[in-house]
Order: sequence, then C-alpha cells, then structure tokens
Amino acid sequence: MNVVILQPSYIPWRGYFHQIQKADTFVFYDDVQYDKNGWRNRNRIKTPSGTRWLTIPVHTQGVVENSVPINQVEIDWTKAWNASHWDILRQFYKTAPYFKTYAPLLEPFYRRQDRLLADLTIDLTVALARELGLKTEFVRSSSLQAHGTKTDRLVEILTQLGATHYISGPSARDYLEEEKLAAAGISLEFIEYDYPEYPQLYPPYDPFVSILDLLFMTGPEAATYIWEQKP
Repeated sequence: MNVVILQPSYIPWRGYFHQIQKADTFVFYDDVQYDKNGWRNRNRIKTPSGTRWLTIPVHTQGVVENSVPINQVEIDWTKAWNASHWDILRQFYKTAPYFKTYAPLLEPFYRRQDRLLADLTIDLTVALARELGLKTEFVRSSSLQAHGTKTDRLVEILTQLGATHYISGPSARDYLEEEKLAAAGISLEFIEYDYPEYPQLYPPYDPFVSILDLLFMTGPEAATYIWEQKP
C-alpha cells in the first residue's frame, strides 16, 4: 500500500496533489510543530504585477518559538482575510476560462469561520482532490497517536497503516534515514516534480503557484499537466 505523509497546507501547488494521486492513503501530518513563514497558512497566485501571497492570519503566541502543533494553530479573525482572499481571486481570475466552474466549490470555504487553521486547509485540500477525481483515503496523523521523532515517527505511522511503500518529496533526501524504512520492510520513492507548462493569464510563467491557478486555466484538463502528462 502506498502512503504519503505531508503537512497540511493552504491551497497547495500541483506537486502536492501529485503526491495525493500516488497514494492509497494520504496522511495530513497535523500534529508536528507549526513552521512560521512556511506553507501552512499561505500560498501564491498570479497577478498582472507578479506573484502575490495570500496569507491566512494566525494567532502567533507560541508559534514564533515553534512550540505549537499545526492542529492547534488558531486563525486570527480580527482580520477579514477570507472576504479579502475571495475578492482577490475573483479580481485576478474572473477572466480565466474555468473560474466560474470552480467558484461554487470554493466560495463556501471563504465563508467559513473555522477556529483552527488545519480544519479549513485540510477540508479545502480534500475538496480540491475530489474535484480532480482522486479517490485517495485521507487520515490525520493526530488520530494515530504515533510516538518518536523524525524517521522513527514516520515509520510508526506507516506501520500502523500497513504501508508497504512510502512516497516522499525530494527534499527529504537530506534527512530521511532510509535504512529504518528498509528495516521495517517499507520501500521508498522520492517523487520528481517535472511538469509541463500550461497557459497562464499573466506572464512570465511561474510553475510554483497554487493549484487554483492551474484549475482556473485548464479546468478538466488539469490532470494532464500533473500525472497524466501527454507524451
């Protein structure tokens, strides 16, 4: 069984969904420390003046010291970020070929009032994955109560799920203790991110923006720019 373990992120890029597509079970690694200035609460979109960050404000007490797990980080509702994000998406993508196709799916998420960041970002990611036609099973690591740190904890999660094959991003080569996976009888694959260009509204082309850009521009053909690449 193929398993992927990744921290939850806000409207992540297409490589994140490629990992979901390759997994039988995808684990949202939600009980590890929140990384400030990472991808947990922000991502990038295209605009006429370049790429722009969309950031969900969070309460920072304890976050600065990286002492709060992701699943306990609270959204800061003193700022009307959700209406602002939706207005920005409409402003810059209203002329995209498939914006109107996905607006009914997305707009309700920007009306939600979730207290916890992970509740919103996980639900939104799952909804986008289903829209892409993915049948992957989703699990939160916090529901598994795994112990240990780093590779030992990953192995425990994988073992609990009955994984036989672990798929990881390429940056994990720097810290993953591959011998521990092998000892547990789990094979390892490092995914390669090599995707074709697709039409974007605002040049120059940027491959590292939110999946929303790809969906708004290519609609039902999005998979052909990720895992169903044409020869």
